[in-house]
Amino acid sequence: MTAAPLAGRATATEPASPAPGSDDGHKPPAQRRRNGLHAWAGRQYWPAVWYLLPAAIVYTLFVLRPLGQTAWISLFRWDGLTEGRWVGLGNYRALLSDSRIPAAIGHSLEFVVFYALLPVALGLFLAALMSRIRVYGLSFFRAVLFLPQILATVVVAVSWRWVYDIDGPLNAALRAVGLGSLARAWLGDYHTALPSVGLVGTWVMYGLCMVLFLAGTQKIPTELYESARIDGCGPVREFFTVTLPALRGEMSIALVLTITYALRNFDLVWNTTTGGPGTSTTVPSVFIYQGAFLTHEVGGAAAISVCLTAVVLVVTGLVMRLVRGKEG
Repeated sequence: MTAAPLAGRATATEPASPAPGSDDGHKPPAQRRRNGLHAWAGRQYWPAVWYLLPAAIVYTLFVLRPLGQTAWISLFRWDGLTEGRWVGLGNYRALLSDSRIPAAIGHSLEFVVFYALLPVALGLFLAALMSRIRVYGLSFFRAVLFLPQILATVVVAVSWRWVYDIDGPLNAALRAVGLGSLARAWLGDYHTALPSVGLVGTWVMYGLCMVLFLAGTQKIPTELYESARIDGCGPVREFFTVTLPALRGEMSIALVLTITYALRNFDLVWNTTTGGPGTSTTVPSVFIYQGAFLTHEVGGAAAISVCLTAVVLVVTGLVMRLVRGKEG
């Protein structure tokens, strides 16, 4: 009498039958697990997609769309007013045959030393120094050191142009200490113009690096420093064995920001030397400005812009890959 109900009831060890209309029961277990994982990932990442969507729309409208338009304009010979004439890659061929471009790229690479390498080294030194010493009013000194980063570039350029003037404070200080023979028009001398502008870039960018590295030192566990001191490490060895390896992430961010600024540098150069004397401080951005607004060769200027963007992306990609490779 009781056999029939027991026979019609599924036991605890038997798998449940698939729902009607579902074919999951006929799929192998691995595929069913993958399907479940994909469904879980979809539920997990959709909120992030919705949060990122507004920023992605803004980025597309104001970065990717203008970049695409610039690439399209670079295929025309256009003065910005009349109808453009299709030349295809003619602007790029003219760019490759322009003897001024290699020198301008070389100047940009020299600016990388002043805008990126020196600020990173100076920022590391200041961050390591401030993380060790305890001085009253240290926050005030940090704010003062960061001040050049928040000043308008035009203000910085005009101020330093006055400092470098033939009758400016720098030459007055040299004459006061008996080094008047070194006094010169620093921005008007072919050999000193580029280093002079580069040092201004160092003064502007080191504050950003310092703040990034100071933030990074605060996350380093104090136990690492205590272990290093127990092992007999001095301040210098402690910096290279504890502080520097822990700041690789901050260094990658600082290098990307400063190298990008160095390669696209325009406002500081234009407001101090306008690319002179001669072509001693010309950079690709100067040619972009001259072509677009002075000589009305908009297509050629757009071609330089596209090439400069590609160079910036390649260089920053190599920096990120190098740093990540060291972290791995």
